Amino acid sequence: MKRSLKSALEVSGIYLIVLIMFVVILYPLLWAFSMSLNPGTSLFSLKMIPDNWSLEHYEWLFNNPSSNYTLWYKNTLIVAVINGLASVCLVSIVAYVFSRFRFVGRKNSIYTFLLLQMFPVLMGMVAIYLLLNTVNLLDTFTGLILIYVFGGLPMNLFLVKGYLDTIPRDLDESAKIDGAGYLTIFFKILIPLASPIIAVVALFTFMAPFFDFLTPQIIIRSPEKFTLALGLYNFINDKFSNNFTMFAAGTILIAVPISIVFLLLQRFLISGLADGATKG
Repeated sequence: MKRSLKSALEVSGIYLIVLIMFVVILYPLLWAFSMSLNPGTSLFSLKMIPDNWSLEHYEWLFNNPSSNYTLWYKNTLIVAVINGLASVCLVSIVAYVFSRFRFVGRKNSIYTFLLLQMFPVLMGMVAIYLLLNTVNLLDTFTGLILIYVFGGLPMNLFLVKGYLDTIPRDLDESAKIDGAGYLTIFFKILIPLASPIIAVVALFTFMAPFFDFLTPQIIIRSPEKFTLALGLYNFINDKFSNNFTMFAAGTILIAVPISIVFLLLQRFLISGLADGATKG
């Protein structure tokens, strides 16, 4: 009886913690959505869904000639897609090299990446700014993407390398006996088995340009090259500007491409786990 009561209390405690986390995460989202439906520029509403709710803010973002929202959206999607693809390709190859090969300087390189992981990219922004200015990549998508790709390389490298280290090397040896080369092992064995962690890296790197404000603020100067975070900031940053409801509508729409990418990658995540269980 005591054991069943203890188990019931533990389960109740877990559900209570999950409920609190759910409320903490969901309430700001619901409040932002409610604010985006509120006509005018008022921040507050007595009801979660206003009585006179309207989609005028969403219509203005896409239909008003003075709105650059679609341009910001397109710029962000370009940066996000290229960043995601480039990061996945680079991280996968580098992690494969560090996980499966032994070479001079390997240990020191790992320690260097570990050290770089401890410091945020913004600590070197002055040097990065000067470097991009020297090579004429300032105020370009190329310079912004390079910062995203190589700035996230240390953390993503350790994630993928740690996962590859858990895959038995016997699979590599069996493939070599059958005549497979390094590239065949990499693409046909390790990549399918490591698809869960690769999907995580792809999702995180795709999300980064949507939420990052400081990096584009430093690198991008031309208004026609603004990303969503940088462009939406103008709604509440301009003098005498109080377009918070318009800002809320713009931020809510950011979730659309991220949700789509998550649903697409979820399929690879599940199939990768199933393949790993079968081949392991």
